[in-house]
Amino acid sequence: MEQTRVVDARWRSLREPVLVVVTVCALAVGGILWLIGLREAADVCWIVGTAVALVPALWWVISTLRQGRLGVDVIAVLALVGTLLVSEYLAGALIAVMLAGGRALEAAAERRATHDLRALLEHAPRFARRRFGTEVRVVPIADVVVDDLLIVGPGETVPVDGRVADALAVLDESVLTGESEQVERRAGEPVRSGVVNAGGPFELRATAIAKDSTYAGIVRLAEAAGAETAPIVRLADRYAAWFLPLTLVIAGGAWLATGSAVRAVAVLVVATPCPLLLAAPVAIVSGLSRASRHGVVIRSGGALESLGSATTLVMDKTGTLTMGRPMVVGVLTAPGRDAAEVLRWAASVDQMSPHVLAEAIVTEALARGLQPSLPTEVGEQAGRGVTGTVDGRHIEVGKLTSDGGEADWARAAVNRARLDSAAVAWVRVDQDLAGAVLLRDPLRRDAPRTVRRLRAAGLNRLVMLTGDRAEPAREVATVLGLDEVYAQQTPEDKVAAVRAEKQRAGTVMVGDGVNDAPALAAATVGVAMGARGATASSEAADIVLTTDRLDRLADAMDIARWSRRIAVQSAVVGMALSLAAMVIAALGWLPPAAGALLQEGIDVAVILNALRALRGNPEVEVDLPAETENMLRRFATEHDELRDTVDLLRDAADRLVTGADRGALESVIRANTFLEERILPHEQAEESGLYPALARPLGSGEATATMSRTHAEIRRLSDRIAAHVELARASNGIPPDQVDDLLACLYGLHAVLRLHFLQEEENYFTLADDASATGLDTHDG
Repeated sequence: MEQTRVVDARWRSLREPVLVVVTVCALAVGGILWLIGLREAADVCWIVGTAVALVPALWWVISTLRQGRLGVDVIAVLALVGTLLVSEYLAGALIAVMLAGGRALEAAAERRATHDLRALLEHAPRFARRRFGTEVRVVPIADVVVDDLLIVGPGETVPVDGRVADALAVLDESVLTGESEQVERRAGEPVRSGVVNAGGPFELRATAIAKDSTYAGIVRLAEAAGAETAPIVRLADRYAAWFLPLTLVIAGGAWLATGSAVRAVAVLVVATPCPLLLAAPVAIVSGLSRASRHGVVIRSGGALESLGSATTLVMDKTGTLTMGRPMVVGVLTAPGRDAAEVLRWAASVDQMSPHVLAEAIVTEALARGLQPSLPTEVGEQAGRGVTGTVDGRHIEVGKLTSDGGEADWARAAVNRARLDSAAVAWVRVDQDLAGAVLLRDPLRRDAPRTVRRLRAAGLNRLVMLTGDRAEPAREVATVLGLDEVYAQQTPEDKVAAVRAEKQRAGTVMVGDGVNDAPALAAATVGVAMGARGATASSEAADIVLTTDRLDRLADAMDIARWSRRIAVQSAVVGMALSLAAMVIAALGWLPPAAGALLQEGIDVAVILNALRALRGNPEVEVDLPAETENMLRRFATEHDELRDTVDLLRDAADRLVTGADRGALESVIRANTFLEERILPHEQAEESGLYPALARPLGSGEATATMSRTHAEIRRLSDRIAAHVELARASNGIPPDQVDDLLACLYGLHAVLRLHFLQEEENYFTLADDASATGLDTHDG
């Protein structure tokens, strides 16, 4: 059976080229014979070429009729038959070459356009190297089980989801994300199946079996992705409903008015429907291909077309607008406790828990270079937390019980968590409350800019649905400028809300997680943030973003609208040219042979125009010089390094509030050293290097003027803090009259830096992502 399918596939791939070769040879040989005076032999060759093309053309008509439609392929059959009946054999041979060439061009375009989708399927791993002690064996990927230790060699594809088990893994994630940048994953960090090892060999601890891993889910979606009949393609059939009768009327009218059957055949020749039948599908398939290169798997051309015409966007919050992965934002401890040790104890017991907060704590500990110990006597109570014994101590991580939370530091932790909309994981050591780990699901860096892009793409109503509490939901909605927000929504509530929005206009629903699956299925177009596996949301969605980047949805919107525009343009222009040629032929000014050549040119022109959908809309592409893009990435990396360290300013202010003693002065000095050695050089480098480089891509230097003003304020507050430090050193302590102003400077600069970092990341640093997303070669000038 498999061999039969292979043979069938090979024949389908050769069918169009063979048809082209036969018809071209018939036309060429006939032309040579005609030139040397063998006119009858030339006619025979041209008749053969016409007949060869007529057979598949008849089959195409029959196939259309079986689907209950009368397509414009009928015109091609009538033209071929007509040339034979009126002895216009050269015209018949030209039409045969035109049809064969058009079908071959369509097949080549589809192969070109679907190259990335096929590559995704061919990339799927089939074997894994599993380590048994000191022995490594190659096993089928289906034999890999959770907790197996796998070896991934250089250039190999990661077979299943897992965590890096040794020092460092350098990965190429472009197959899944479309990003050309290599990424590094350190020990304990998660790795998705399907990415390629771009460095040396590393060990991977499997966390999922093959069928439950990321790449397996994406492959299942890619197998279903293709150029299904989209509304825009069916539009071609609706055009045919009047194009076919109009053609017959013009051809019949020319025959009746002049008595010349040749004129009628000439009309049929130039009416051959390649522009109508090929242009729209090629544009849609090209759009599917371009979307796949951006990390967007689209199930069908219908989903792409519907995405391009939608006006309402409904979004889940967690995992869509936020990262969906809580991050540790602070570790507060009881007096006398060490924050690093408290975090290590918490990570030691949490590594045995599947809870999302536990995973965040383990990841943070590993990122700080802390090595969790192997716990014993581990237990977990749903809704309460995890307990275990670590290094002879009884550790509890989870919710705070009724006792022990009255200490000043504990109340401060509760207040800070409330202000930061953070969750708290309390850590007990031998029944004593030792610390609190604060965790928060951060807003995606690209979310604000993406929301602006989505509005620019035509989405005029943005709604957020979330099961979260109203306070954090309103905070996110305010930052992003959303039109409506519904908090504390059950899956049933989400479905009802999506259906209500759908009654108003075409609605796109974006979600992540099992609870979003029903709402995704209810929307006009469901979009799943499916980078973390084959979840129910991915299966229910029409479109899956294979990377955890919301801006890929904006890319998909741009691609959808551009592809639809190109499809309509190609079909309409092609039909208009054909109609003009039909009128000229009916007047007797265009004989069948010349009409066939003209129609061939029209076909090639509209199909080449449809292939422009592969390149994307130049109006939304980012023309960013390579040097500027590299500079943006460098400063983005520095932001990642500096972001958490900025809290030194707030910590110094908090310490000063408790008393202007020697310890407070040391905290302020540390903060001042951080400003002088890290923050000010970073801001100066941006001012002198990055901002001038952005002037040209952004249109003028005014685009960075407000950020330059913020740099000046950062410098002013930093200088003021440095002056306070000098005065305090001279006085051998912080004078009481300095405290209020110093607190204002520390808290104020902390807020200014936080806001400034966010503004730069949203407005400037995402330009590097946009430039990569276009697939353009960045250049200077």
